[in-house]
Amino acid sequence: MHKSVVTTVPHKSLGHVSDIMSKNNISSVPVVNTNNEVVGIITTSDLAKGHDDGIPISHIMPDHVYSVPAYNDVHIAARIMRNHHIHHVVVTHENEIVGVVSSFDLLELVENHRFVMKTPPSKSKKGNNRK
Repeated sequence: MHKSVVTTVPHKSLGHVSDIMSKNNISSVPVVNTNNEVVGIITTSDLAKGHDDGIPISHIMPDHVYSVPAYNDVHIAARIMRNHHIHHVVVTHENEIVGVVSSFDLLELVENHRFVMKTPPSKSKKGNNRK
């Protein structure tokens, strides 16, 4: 999880958020209200859709943001990403944003644990020679 999260507010322009992503080398920016509660998220996928840079992000951000409480295990975030075909999940504590987990974070976790694929079961020698 990335704990230092760069956020923005709904009235900012898509161009502004694009600059934030570029300068900070990040692929998502959560959108928060005045209480620091997550109300949306903008990702590089949104930038690739060809919207005008001057459009307010509130016009294109999704209505629903997937989040997990900070006390949850990482497998919950992974399941949410897989089930909803998304690459970022916001981590919250008492409705305030405390981090973001990306699919790259999960890949790094797998890599650091030296993930090894299980070998597939061998074919049965019984019953294959029936006539």
